[in-house]
Amino acid sequence: MSKTNWKKYAMGIVTASTALLLAACGGGDTDTADTPDTGGSDDTTEDSGETAGDLGGDLQVSVGPDYISFITEQAEAFEAETGVSVEVIERDMFESLDALSLDGPAGLAPDVMLSPYDRIGGLGQQGHLTEVTLADDGRYDATDEQQVSMEGTIYGSPYVIEALIMYYNTDLLDAAPATFEELEALAEDDTYDYANEAGTNTAFLANFVDFYSTYGLLSGFGGYVFGQDGTDTSDIGLNNEGAIEAIDYASTWYDIWPAGMLDATSAGSFVEQTFIDGNAAAIIGGPWSAASFADMNFATAAIPTLPNGEAYEPFGGGKGWVISGYSENAEAAQAWLDYITNEENMEALHEFNSEVPANQAVRESIVEAGENQLAVAVVEQYSNSVPMPNIPEMAEVWVGAETMMFDAVSGNKTAEESANNAVQTITDNIEQKY
Repeated sequence: MSKTNWKKYAMGIVTASTALLLAACGGGDTDTADTPDTGGSDDTTEDSGETAGDLGGDLQVSVGPDYISFITEQAEAFEAETGVSVEVIERDMFESLDALSLDGPAGLAPDVMLSPYDRIGGLGQQGHLTEVTLADDGRYDATDEQQVSMEGTIYGSPYVIEALIMYYNTDLLDAAPATFEELEALAEDDTYDYANEAGTNTAFLANFVDFYSTYGLLSGFGGYVFGQDGTDTSDIGLNNEGAIEAIDYASTWYDIWPAGMLDATSAGSFVEQTFIDGNAAAIIGGPWSAASFADMNFATAAIPTLPNGEAYEPFGGGKGWVISGYSENAEAAQAWLDYITNEENMEALHEFNSEVPANQAVRESIVEAGENQLAVAVVEQYSNSVPMPNIPEMAEVWVGAETMMFDAVSGNKTAEESANNAVQTITDNIEQKY
């Protein structure tokens, strides 16, 4: 995969690390100067859902600067097919979402916009989004539907998927480690001993003191946030036997990692810089990190199998299209959702910025082609991911679990004490606020 495509993908996706500070998946800028002609979207396709015919009316579609050129072209084709007059406006995704509660009643909100998955359920529950119907043509599976649903009601159409993956330095490793046992063996190689701290090693690094980054470890060992697919707040599984085992396992890595790995504010940067400097052979990171590695030789893969034989199960994220609950042309808006997420237009999206579309057929074609290794890794890892709970109570999890791993791996508390305290904080906060 070319360096240009690495950059296009990395800059085209949501920057989750920034967004998590806001308890939501965030957004980033995109360099679209070298984006190719999307092509092929001027013709009517057989799978464009309900867009056939002359719907008429007006539709306002809001997207950030990273999508403006692509969506403008798609809007022209949609207009020709449906007779709907589309105005594409450029506005930051989060600005549109944050303003919806005021702009909507005032008649100023766009009809259609993008939203991170973890914002969709709450906005829908609060009445700011219109219920939508997903196209019944196999483009989505149950996990996709869960990402855009709240209490059985669907409030969006999945558009893009993302998940944490493994990066490895191809100058140092011939192939991706397949198991954590291989990573443990790699960490015994004194080539990767950290020069500034005796007895430490940086062969493999992962920012486990960050809850978002460590969740795949917790889930893979049997921990979970809320029961019933992330909806039962009375059932918190972050201190069950599996979660405690995961925390204990993470502690074994902190026994050999440099002290800087304990700093929640800088550990992520330390991981990336150590990898760039060639002092780490493999790391766990988001697909958005690829742009930082553009000048080195690296490859990507799904995260290795855990010591218990189970898959690493990170949060699965991404973005979906939503319709304002205040739209006066919901029929045309629904047609837009069906159209923009059909197979042809999802393929065009992947060509545009190398993001991984939610459309199942396009995902399969990406894997079969095998040309975009980063995208293939995301697809493979996403199949073992867990949809992030999109209920409002999830905000309390970010607060309550923020120091859970640090408290244990630093030796301040036992794994059980740390997990129990985190769950108690989450439970108390939910009882007080909801």
